[in-house]
Amino acid sequence: MADNSNNDQYAISELAEEFDISTRSIRFYEEKELISPGRTKGNHRVYTKRDRQRLKMILRGKRFGYSLEEIAEIIGLYDVDTNEIDRLKKSLEYGKKRLSDIRERINDLKLLEEDFITLGEKISARLKELERQSSGEAT
Repeated sequence: MADNSNNDQYAISELAEEFDISTRSIRFYEEKELISPGRTKGNHRVYTKRDRQRLKMILRGKRFGYSLEEIAEIIGLYDVDTNEIDRLKKSLEYGKKRLSDIRERINDLKLLEEDFITLGEKISARLKELERQSSGEAT
């Protein structure tokens, strides 16, 4: 990737390489109005440090399981004239909701695990019963 230490602009290919995502993904986030690059005279996209930071927030939000709508709202908080306290409260609210969802999924998976264990035990018992019957018939 090119050294942008003295340049506040990035090409789509530079961001795609830096974040290990496709240029198509970046264009998708643009379509969803989560980032808004400028254009050169040749109509090539030009991304700013702000766009780069927003892309970083989008990818982090996705990694934590937030929907694009939630990510857009969180990003939007940084665009409007809200103070840091309000932004942190909203982020904390999203975090608590996400944690609750995760805990619910964990409980669902534990129940599913118990169901599979019980089913496996029933299948094993039935198999042993059938094998005993089969071996008894063979003698």
